[in-house]
Amino acid sequence: MTPTRSDDAARPVVLGVDAHDTGRMTAAWAADEAARRGLPLRLVHAVPALFREFHPFDEGRYHKALRERADRALDRATTVARERHPDLAVTTVVAEDAPAPALCRESRRASLVVLGSRRLGRVEEALSAYSVAVPVGAQAHCPVVVVRDPEHTTQDPPYVVLGVDGSPSSEPAVDFAFDLADERGAALRVLRVWQRPLVGNLDEPATEQIVRRLLLEFTAGRHERYPDVAVTHESPHGHPVEELARASEHALAVVVGRRGDGGFTGMRLGSVPHGLLHRAHCPVVTVPGRPR
Repeated sequence: MTPTRSDDAARPVVLGVDAHDTGRMTAAWAADEAARRGLPLRLVHAVPALFREFHPFDEGRYHKALRERADRALDRATTVARERHPDLAVTTVVAEDAPAPALCRESRRASLVVLGSRRLGRVEEALSAYSVAVPVGAQAHCPVVVVRDPEHTTQDPPYVVLGVDGSPSSEPAVDFAFDLADERGAALRVLRVWQRPLVGNLDEPATEQIVRRLLLEFTAGRHERYPDVAVTHESPHGHPVEELARASEHALAVVVGRRGDGGFTGMRLGSVPHGLLHRAHCPVVTVPGRPR
């Protein structure tokens, strides 16, 4: 188990519980991660406060039904967590708010937010009131994991994929990826994907050499903290989403950094993290950059 840092000791792993899906795989992932980190697990389900306004019309029956459904969903997730880790500290919360704002608020005091995926298309994702992966990934104050597909634990040796672009916003993602690989006894594949220019010539061998040197510099200084993590540096050329999705096919997780603070609407996650939510074959971790 990875020792819990003092600044994370009071910060639980938060699981967003969806009443429309039992989410057993997601609950199991969150419980396992909390147990590895020695942290409590906080299960959160949101019931929009808007539905309280129906009270004059139905005497609050609809809101009561939503609360009962929330309790059932939380009970299911609690059962999964306790089956896997009987000694894990688990708390449950029904938040009176829309799902995305409730989980973003929870992220202020969380070490990690874990979400499932309803496998919405991009149009459905933009229009659905219950879509949380994009707005939470764009605005959360801590790393966000979307468990769309399971970890690939049969790969030997297991590995974590880290996508970097060389910007300062990638640095927290590098730290998180090393932590994740270390606690799982996994290797770390660090990718910096580059693209050919639309016009002009490019000395590909020289470019690849430059990119690999930058990768080595970007991950330098972590070997002493993570001596057991075997690191490889790769510089494929192509589209970043496609190359990272390809690398994720047998991975435990793929980790990327997040630029910005969510944009004007809170929906601007970034093209690479957003694309991976639809293309990756394992859990996707989005890590916010350091506050400016």
